[in-house]
Amino acid sequence: MNDHEPGSDFILSAISRARAERAARRQGWAQSTPAQPVNRTEHWHSLPAFAPDSRHLERHLVRTLHASNDAKPFDIIRTKLLHQMRSNNWRRVALVSPDSGCGKTLLTLNLALSMARQPDMATMAVELDMRRPSMARTLGLKSGQQFSDVLLGHTSAVSQLSRIGTNLAVATNARSEPAAAELLASNHAAHVIDRMETDFAPDVILFDLPPLLMTDDAMAFMDQIDCVLLVAAAEHNTMAQITRCAEDLAARCNFLGVILNKCRFVSDEERYGYGYGYGD
Repeated sequence: MNDHEPGSDFILSAISRARAERAARRQGWAQSTPAQPVNRTEHWHSLPAFAPDSRHLERHLVRTLHASNDAKPFDIIRTKLLHQMRSNNWRRVALVSPDSGCGKTLLTLNLALSMARQPDMATMAVELDMRRPSMARTLGLKSGQQFSDVLLGHTSAVSQLSRIGTNLAVATNARSEPAAAELLASNHAAHVIDRMETDFAPDVILFDLPPLLMTDDAMAFMDQIDCVLLVAAAEHNTMAQITRCAEDLAARCNFLGVILNKCRFVSDEERYGYGYGYGD
């Protein structure tokens, strides 16, 4: 969006207020706990460990558990994304799509595992597409963890997170949550995410959000993130859909651009369907 378009100052002001409110909440959490340094290692080691089966991941098109030619397209997206996030001091990035079937959950998990191969980084992948959760099934995680229960205040985050290796935590849902929009818009959900960020101090949090054109769930949470990527599917999403989503996202947050998935004509490096060039 051009900074001089009508209404842009109001939008930027609203975004700044939301960021300031989030910072104030984090400060409130810090003041409500004993004055001691956060022990990130202790919090991470308190999470139950999960070792995904590489063959299961391969069958579900998750290719980044280990470095390989198959992982390269995702590694390129990872590097470009991290550069922009570090340049702007951002930590929270959302992945959304126009509608279902675009591959945003697969992209989220491939990015998360790609980031986890960097030993000096701590990454969290949080499933907020709670009407049609699929992250646990894709990973082969059978713990039955339900992250929506944490957002509802029914249980602690530690009990509903799983750790892969030493530096990747995943928050998944075993069942759907019908009141997802109201839950994502609630103050308590915002407090839960803030507290997780304070306790675990991740370098990056990847949020897998619901499709934009099917519900208002994603927009209900948009003020809680720093930046967003739109994942669209070639020969499935129309340019009108992509343009509409891009304009809506640019009006609400820092919009990084579009990743085009499921391309039929691609190079060898992109043969698994993810175009890695994104921008305005």
